[in-house]
This record gives sequence, C-alpha cells and structure tokens, in this order.
Amino acid sequence: MRTELHRHHTDSLTAIRNLGILAHVDAGKTTVTERILYLTGATYKRGEVHDGTTITDFDPQERDRGITIFAAAVSCSWQGHRINLIDTPGHVDFSDEVERSLRVLDGAIAVFDGVAGVEPQSESVWRQADRYGVPRIAFVNKLDRAGADLDTAVESIRERLHVVPLVVHLPIGREDGFTGVVDLLRMRMLAWPGSGDPVEEGPIPDGLREEAHRRRRLLEESVAELHPLALEEFCAESAISERTLAAALRDLTRTGEGVVVLCGSAYRNRGIEPLLDAAVAYLPSPLDVPAVRGTHDGTEQERAADPAAPFAALVFKVHSTATGRLTYLRVYSGTMRRGDAVLDTGAGRTERIGRILRVQADRHTEVDRAAAGDIVAVVGLKTARTGATLCAPTAPLLLEPPTVADPVVSVAVEARRSTETDRLTSALARLVEEDPSLVVRTDAETGQTVLSGLGELHLEVAAEKIRRAHGLEVAIGRPQVAHRETVERGVSGFLYRHVKQDGGAGQFAHVVLDVDPLDVADGVVFRSTVVGGRVPREYVRAVEAGCRDALADGPLGGHPVTGLRITLTDGATHPKDSSEMAFRTAGRLGLREALRASLMVLLEPVVEVTATVPDDAAGGVLGDLAARRGRISGSTARAGTVVITATVPLAEVFGYATRLRSRTQGRGTFTTRAAGYAPAPRPSR
Repeated sequence: MRTELHRHHTDSLTAIRNLGILAHVDAGKTTVTERILYLTGATYKRGEVHDGTTITDFDPQERDRGITIFAAAVSCSWQGHRINLIDTPGHVDFSDEVERSLRVLDGAIAVFDGVAGVEPQSESVWRQADRYGVPRIAFVNKLDRAGADLDTAVESIRERLHVVPLVVHLPIGREDGFTGVVDLLRMRMLAWPGSGDPVEEGPIPDGLREEAHRRRRLLEESVAELHPLALEEFCAESAISERTLAAALRDLTRTGEGVVVLCGSAYRNRGIEPLLDAAVAYLPSPLDVPAVRGTHDGTEQERAADPAAPFAALVFKVHSTATGRLTYLRVYSGTMRRGDAVLDTGAGRTERIGRILRVQADRHTEVDRAAAGDIVAVVGLKTARTGATLCAPTAPLLLEPPTVADPVVSVAVEARRSTETDRLTSALARLVEEDPSLVVRTDAETGQTVLSGLGELHLEVAAEKIRRAHGLEVAIGRPQVAHRETVERGVSGFLYRHVKQDGGAGQFAHVVLDVDPLDVADGVVFRSTVVGGRVPREYVRAVEAGCRDALADGPLGGHPVTGLRITLTDGATHPKDSSEMAFRTAGRLGLREALRASLMVLLEPVVEVTATVPDDAAGGVLGDLAARRGRISGSTARAGTVVITATVPLAEVFGYATRLRSRTQGRGTFTTRAAGYAPAPRPSR
C-alpha cells in the first residue's frame, strides 16, 4: 500500500521537475548531470567525461570529442520527486539544440566555472532562457580548482547577466582545501570529507561563524529589497525566518527577479545534494508555470497541465537509431497511452503511438502511459518532425514550435562513390529531420548538394554522423559563409508599371515604392501609406507578398536581402485588368528594380571570439586576429593568462583552432558566439 501511495506521490504533478542544465563549454554540465544520476540511484557508477564513460554523452562522437552535442533526456527520483533532466550542449554551434530544449523545460540549472565566472556562451544561453521565461538557479562549479573564487564568479553574474544573485552558500576552504559549504538558510555546515563520501551535517565551524552570520544578513537584506512579505518581517523583526526566506527565494526564482546561487565541485562530488534540494524547493513544477497556449482555427486557446484534459504534446527532438525512430516529446495536457491515435496538427496526419519509454539517455524503461508534465520518448511515429504538435484528434491544437536559427555556413557534400548518391540523399534527409537547423539544397548553378548549418563544428559533426550511422564515405568541400545584402541608401517615389495586354484578360498594376535602410537586426518591415483607397487592401497584401518574393535574391550576388523598410505610397488600378496576381508581380518586379536603383551593401556573418592565451603569446594572437580582419574589443589579464575578445568575420575563423594552438604551444583556447552581420569588404576591381 505504501509503495502505491509513494508512486502516486512521485507521479503527481507537483512532484515533477522538468529541468535543463545550461552552461558554457567545459563549465561541467555533463559531470553535474552524472553526479545527479549517481546520487539519485539512476546509475551505480560515476561516469567521467575524460574517460568517455558518461551516461548523457552516449554518442560515439561526444565521447571522442569530450563535449555534449545532442541534448540528452534522463529521468531520476529525489526525495519523492521525479526529475526529468536534459543535459544541453554548451558549444555555440549547437545553440539550436538548447533552444529546442528550453521550449519544453519548466526550470534550469545554470552551471558556471568557479575560475572563469560568466563566459560568452553561458551569457548566450542565459539570454535564450530569458526569452522563454525559464526560471533558473545557479551552481558555481569547480571550486576545487586553482584560482576559483565564489565572490568573483558571483560578481560576474551580477555584472554580465544583470540579475540579483542570492548567495545561499559560504564555501569552507579554498581551491584544493575546498571540503564543504555553510548553508546560509539553515545555518548548518555541509561537508564532504572524501571525494566520494556522502554529505555530513554539523554545526558551523567556529572560525566561520562570524562570516556566516554576516553573509546571512546580506542575503536577508537582498531578499527584503525584492520581496514585500520578507520586507514586512524584516522591518518588524529585523531578521527573516528560515521559512519566510525559503518561500521568498522560491517566489523570486519563479519571477526571475533574483537567482539563487549555490556552489560546489561536481568532479569531487561536493555540493550536489544541496543542488538537488534547491532544484526541488525553488524551481517550478508543471503546475507552477502558465498553461500552454496554442491556436485552432485562428483562435487562441490554452490547455491546463491536467491529466484529464484533452491530450496535447510538443515534439522537441527526433532521434533515428539502427532499430527505429525515437520521438522525444513533452506532454503539456491530457494522457497518452500505448496504441492511442494522435493527430499531428501541422501535417494534418493521424499516427499511432507504439511504445512509450521513460528515457535514461541511451537506455529506456517502458511505461504504459504518459500524462501532463511528462517528458518521454515514443516509438512508432513515422513522420512527426521536430517542433510538431501532437494532440487528441477530437480536440485539435497547434502549439508554437521552437524558433530555428538561420544557417550561416555551407559546405558542398558528395558521395565518394557515384553508386551511393541515392543513399547519401536519404541520409541527409534523415539528418535534417533530426536537426531542423541543418538545411540541404541543390545549388542551381553547379548542381552540387549543399549542406548548411550553424558553424564549422556543426557541419563536421553532421558529416561524421553520415559516415558512422550510414557507413557512407563522403567528400566535403571548403566551408562557405552565408552572405546577406542590405540597403545603404534607398530610393523614394519609385514608380513601377506592370501592364500586359496580349489578348484575353490583361494585367494592370501600378505601384509607387519607397525603400529605406533599417538596422539589420530589424529585418524587413513592409507598410502602406496609400490614401483614398487607390490600392484596395487585398492588393496591398499581394504587393507585400511580391516584395517578399523579390527579397530572396538581391542585386549584388543573389543573396537574401534584409535590413530595409518598404513603403507602398501610391498606386493605380484598372476596373477589369487589375488582380492580386498582377499586383504581386508588380511588387516583385518593382522592388527588384528599386533595389537595383538603391546603393546596396554586401554583409557577412561575424562572430565574437574570446581567446584565453598565456600572457607571453598575447602579442602574436592579437596580431593574428587583426590579420583576420578582427576588431579587438577588449583584453583583460588574469593570473598569467590574457582573455582577448574580438569581433571577427566568420569566414576568417575557419581553421583558427589549429593556428591558435601553434601560436600558443597548445596552451590557448578560444570560443565563439554569433554576433550578427557586418559589411563585407568590397571586391577589388
């Protein structure tokens, strides 16, 4: 009976936490995940990234490269709660994988390096989580390393992420001597004497008591400034009780006004139990987040996280294996059982659910149903793509899919043996199905198959996957970047007449267009200022559609055009010969001519490079970045190393890792993050 009650408690919605682990490359996300799985009894042996024995980095490439590439979902239990955990990649080339994961998560643990603090990619994933409104707690990892300092890391969280850090731990010992923490909430010592020992509780050591009380006071003051109930108690009692403080920290985490900061060393197994306790205490259950919103027949609807409501789920990952297709989904409402028919709303197709699996990275436990709040994998769906909505056929709903980033790097791909071209085509189709940020097209001029993605490593991993999973030898061309075109100086009052009379119904459309430059980040804006009904509304929509057709290939080199405002200022119609088709054609051809009359600029993608190099090699690295057309934006010295940041054209970063290693005798590292587009140099005549 007790087991039944316990199972009911574990499965109830308030006891579920759907969490992601976010961070920069090498901050220790995967090690944190491994320790969580070990502590919760989901694994019996601690996996190590450097040994290639981790659970979540189960793909051969992840083990070879020592990085996370594919978001992996794992389930475990802690104190009667079920935690569905997604270990996300930290490398910039896989930011889309993070985006898809954040779309289905209720909360996240952000991991920061105790030495480096907030790094460029951790800032990027933090902003991604901001966009989706995902509540977070922070874990400052690697406090056992030389140069690690919690206060410096916390200051970088305050300065770079613009949030209020609410520090609930005081470290005991520094660097190699780091053995535990003082829990400032319960005012207790938590210590881990050996690297694999369980946590030991005890009173605060005498030497730290004064500092612990000072920090508890700072925590109370920070919380009182942000939380009205805590402020009330603070004013009345001049202190805040443990219970009120815990409730306030929970509220501030949910609203994002503050971020709870814990610390430890995942590698040495120190600090993981309090991290799990904090995740359960402060991060939301599926009931604590707003009901999911979707559309049906143009009307907006919301579905509550209720197992009895109509079924609705979002596919956030598709994984093709040798034994079949695994579709990972987050159930938002209702209950799904084996054998159920579900509607793929976007495709208008009904599919049948085969097996439902509770996921343990590359191992699975079969379950007979999945209810609201669950993250599971399903076998048997043949066509559902990443971002698809699955729902009850009797209650259709379309959920907003995760946004997909535009690819910036392309390579030509061909099979080494001409007899394997068809196999390559189907392998590429499967890749795109798994990862929507990859795009395959055929180059109209050369007839080559072109694979586009978010970076050099992204495409390298994709090509390697074709080799390993499909046994195909492929030849890859040199990486090429995706250029854009924009308007530097536009035209106004550009008149275009589209008149066609060749027997039968004619075509007549006059449009007058203004073209103005905009910031590239603003994309394309179309508006109409036509007065007096000179162009009817349905024709205005047709002109906009025609203009957007023309933006696909600009006048400089056939690249997409962005960063402009198009204004339809006037036009003329014919009582018989005007039609939506005529105005669409006028919009397309008119804008094409207007762009030819404008001053256009070619744009190229740029990235922010952060290079960490020994101080004796800094001069050479700065010179090399300048030779790669890099604009140096800052350099800071830190304990024998120099951290250099620069904005560099993406095309110049290809192969940079090898160059940096040779310049720094293998001691330099660098990371990149997308920084938009900048004008490319004009070709010399």
